[in-house]
Amino acid sequence: MFAKLKEADQRDTDAFLKSQKRYEALSAGMELNEEGEAETVLEQLMNARQEAAKANTEMKQASMRLNFCQTQLKDKQKQRVSNANEAQSDKKAFDATSQEVKNLEAALKKLHFNEEKMAELQGRRRQLTQEVRHLKDRIDHFEAQRPYTQFRYRDPEPNFNRSKVYGVVCRLINVKEEGANVAIETAAGGRLYNVVVDTDVTGKKLLQKGDLQHRTTFIPLNKIQGKKMSDNIVKFAQDLVGEENVQPAISHLKYDKRLQVVMEFIFGNVFICKDLNVARQVAFHDRIKRQCVTLEGDVVDPAGTLSGGAPQKGGSVLKHLDEIKQAEIELNAKEEELGKIEREIHMMSGKQEQFASMNQKLEIKRHELNLINQRLQQTSHYRQQEEIANLQKEVEALTEKIQCCKESESKFKEKVEELEAKAKNSKGGKEEQLKQAENEMNKLKAKADKSAKEWKQKEQDYETFNLEIEELKKSLETTEQQIKTAEETIAQLKEKREEIIANSQELTENVERLQAEVKKEKGVITEKNKDIQKKMRRKEELQAKITDCEVKAKEHAHKLKKLKDDCKNLKTKQSDCEKRAKNSYLKDAEQMTDEEGQQLEKKIRKAQEAKNSMGRTVNNKAQSHFEQQEKEYSELRRKQKIVEQDKRKIIQVIQDLDKKKEEILRKAYDQISKDFGSIFSTLLPGANAKLLPPTGQTILQGLEIKVSLGGVWKDSLTELSGGQRSLAALSLILAMLLFKPAPLYILDEVDAALDLSHTQNIGNMLKTHFNKSQFIIVSLKDGMFSNANVLFRTQFVDGVSTITRSVNRNA
Repeated sequence: MFAKLKEADQRDTDAFLKSQKRYEALSAGMELNEEGEAETVLEQLMNARQEAAKANTEMKQASMRLNFCQTQLKDKQKQRVSNANEAQSDKKAFDATSQEVKNLEAALKKLHFNEEKMAELQGRRRQLTQEVRHLKDRIDHFEAQRPYTQFRYRDPEPNFNRSKVYGVVCRLINVKEEGANVAIETAAGGRLYNVVVDTDVTGKKLLQKGDLQHRTTFIPLNKIQGKKMSDNIVKFAQDLVGEENVQPAISHLKYDKRLQVVMEFIFGNVFICKDLNVARQVAFHDRIKRQCVTLEGDVVDPAGTLSGGAPQKGGSVLKHLDEIKQAEIELNAKEEELGKIEREIHMMSGKQEQFASMNQKLEIKRHELNLINQRLQQTSHYRQQEEIANLQKEVEALTEKIQCCKESESKFKEKVEELEAKAKNSKGGKEEQLKQAENEMNKLKAKADKSAKEWKQKEQDYETFNLEIEELKKSLETTEQQIKTAEETIAQLKEKREEIIANSQELTENVERLQAEVKKEKGVITEKNKDIQKKMRRKEELQAKITDCEVKAKEHAHKLKKLKDDCKNLKTKQSDCEKRAKNSYLKDAEQMTDEEGQQLEKKIRKAQEAKNSMGRTVNNKAQSHFEQQEKEYSELRRKQKIVEQDKRKIIQVIQDLDKKKEEILRKAYDQISKDFGSIFSTLLPGANAKLLPPTGQTILQGLEIKVSLGGVWKDSLTELSGGQRSLAALSLILAMLLFKPAPLYILDEVDAALDLSHTQNIGNMLKTHFNKSQFIIVSLKDGMFSNANVLFRTQFVDGVSTITRSVNRNA
């Protein structure tokens, strides 16, 4: 703005000075020329005549050059007609090729195919595939650790309505506050993992034909009844200890209103309390008598029991479950985006080959057009054409120059006539010109004064603005100081970054060291497996000995029991005889006579005879035999305890070995399934694969191959083509080999039934996944050759097979 005002003031001042100079020149009898210099009318007249003569001379020279150029142009045009036939064929070929190039360019535009967009979509697909695989691994890991949080079943009947099964209780609730997770889990107990269904009929069908993987408790909505506390009890409890210290458990939950009866059934009679003191006051109060759970998970029951103490192992299930739910939502969003990108890539892939073919044709045609153009430029006809074009340009320029000279000559002639007229009328018109010049000078002076006043005002404003600028400069210096401080901070952060990079290198070395230790541990595990097999054989031998000992112990126990029975019967008979003899003796002692004494002697003899006769049938040494058998029985019992103790130890060792075996199998399963999916997705982009146990079974009982194409998991391998099944089999074999890599592999035409793109993918996969192994591959396809480090080619030369070796430097 200041520049414009200053320019306007300078312009007004210059106009005033020029008017004043003109007035002074007129007063002195002179005129101002175009440069503003004072000259007499005669001097101006002489100058105008000179300029007119100069313009006439230039016009004549230009006319002579124009005639020469026109003559040359006519001669060149005649020669061009004679040489036109030479370049006619090349001109036709050039026009035809140019038309083909235009047609191909138009066809490429109509395809609406963008290579950059295709590459961007493929890169995004790879990124999404990795993210989806990571999220699935995270969810699968959580479900493997906590299988009871997921309810899996098979449809018990055709066309079964899965909406009748609402799911596990822990997945149907959301805790409003994270701090209440432990309390809610403790309050729910085992019911947290019950399954909610609509009716008991549905639960019965699932139990009978749902092929359930573990024991499950169902909560049918049509059978259960909720037990919700009355509002009076809740209000009384809150008045007792404070509303912020006690809340009904159900108030901490968010859930579907259709499940109200389920929530009341599980949480309806439970309070969540701030601490153990509050829980005791509420639970044991005569007007409340409800179970209370603290935020730390301690339980106070009105019956008098308290439980709690150690924190829950593994953290809060509900907290982990919330994270998994978020991961599932993210997984669904990414799978939807991946499906959309897959569809776009599928739509664009149909145009990709056509685009590549047309683009190749276009490049070829452009190259042909360039060659034809170079050939045309080298012909004499083309050189003559250029000379003619240059002459035509020069003729046009000369014609314009002649026209300009004519205009200048006529202009100066008019000026000469005007000055001649002024010279004749100089005396009469001088006074009038002076008067006009004076009036014009006065007007311009007033205008210049006004502009000067405005400029002075603006100068004052300019000074004010300068002061403001100085203040801004000071603030700018402060800002620069802050920037300098920030740069120093950035330098410090860069140093920290370098330290972090150095630390990352150390971590990389640690990872390599740990990998070596893992390899060493694998060798130890192999040795342990051998020890396990030896102990298994030893277990079988001991089991056989245990069985023999048990049989012998049973036999001895049976004999011992029989001897005890015999001994008991003999003792009973002996006591009966003694009692009868004693009673008869006491009864008849007083009345005994000689005759009766004789009879008694007879009875004694008969008794002795009976005793002797019984001695032949009854073993008098039974008691000694019984004691001997009892000692043997005690010894056998002692040996039996030793055998049972050894049996328990062997069973414990077997269980430990089974557990280690299962851990090793689980680790092998996780790694092989992960590598299987990674290798299969590399061999067949857009696909995925994994290993899963059959429904209702574990990995120890068997595994099935599951394949996903375009985000859809196939139910059976029969839905795949022959090439896809071959790739799946090859991926599984290589995944198992990758778990325990060998230094050398030999593959014989594994790509025989595959197309070239899959062959190329196999080569890329081997380079990325088996970078520490060596492969000897027999193949007949270029896709495999391009990834090889060394090629050995066999040829039949002069009736003899020859082998040539070449190093692939690109690989």
